[in-house]
Amino acid sequence: MAKTVSLINMKGGVGKSTITINLAWRFAAYRNWSKRVLVIDLDPQFNASQYLLGVQRYNDIIRCNKPTIWDILEQGTRTPAGTNPHIEGADVIITIATIRGGGRVDLIPSRLELAFSLRSPGQKERLLRRTMDSIKDNYDLILIDCAPTESMLTTAAYLCSDYILVPVKPEYLSSIGLPLLVNSMSNFHQEHPGNSLELAGVVFNMASDYVPEETASKENVKRVADARGWYVFESEVPYSRSFPRGAREGRPLSRTPYRRHAKVTQLNEVADEFAARIGLR
Repeated sequence: MAKTVSLINMKGGVGKSTITINLAWRFAAYRNWSKRVLVIDLDPQFNASQYLLGVQRYNDIIRCNKPTIWDILEQGTRTPAGTNPHIEGADVIITIATIRGGGRVDLIPSRLELAFSLRSPGQKERLLRRTMDSIKDNYDLILIDCAPTESMLTTAAYLCSDYILVPVKPEYLSSIGLPLLVNSMSNFHQEHPGNSLELAGVVFNMASDYVPEETASKENVKRVADARGWYVFESEVPYSRSFPRGAREGRPLSRTPYRRHAKVTQLNEVADEFAARIGLR
């Protein structure tokens, strides 16, 4: 059964989508892993979808009305045109890459209209879990790229997940979303007693070793984490100018031209520590 991890921070701009995609490629394509990985884009800004598909292919999918995460959450909803149909898990999955050795990267894409689902949340948060229950045995790892706000989408992610991974950019106000996340997870556990959702850890993203600002920000984050008993990753995702190019070209850092080997090594160390934290073998 797949390990399911949501990448979430209540502050935007921390690089959730970048980490999500690069972890997916790492575990699917690296010869020592060859995992079947599913990426679920649960953010109305759909950055992960465009990263994996590219702008042109993504636009083609939207024009053709290919089912997305929005259709999962809207199934059964009554509209003037009738009732939105039931969606099977296989209907929304797009294969991004099949890799020699058995690895695979698949995607459930998002779209802007997902934001409209928040206007009448109802019991929609349980629909994603129901869909995932029908497909999760086909995967080793499921990564959910979450929106940076507390909403029904957050609850939907929690209900599906075994673990939460919190990316934090080490800069001024970098910990602004952590108290919100503390409250969010606390409220979820109160409303869903017995749920086994755990925090895999806090990982610094786009770290550049700029001192003293970055050092002060990291110390602030660690104080918040220590107060809650949260694990902070020893390894860090480095800042690299190759990340934007990789996003534009639909490539992970390891396959981006002119990337630096040291940066790729640092990212791989994060992936290995992440795998150890969630028990991925």
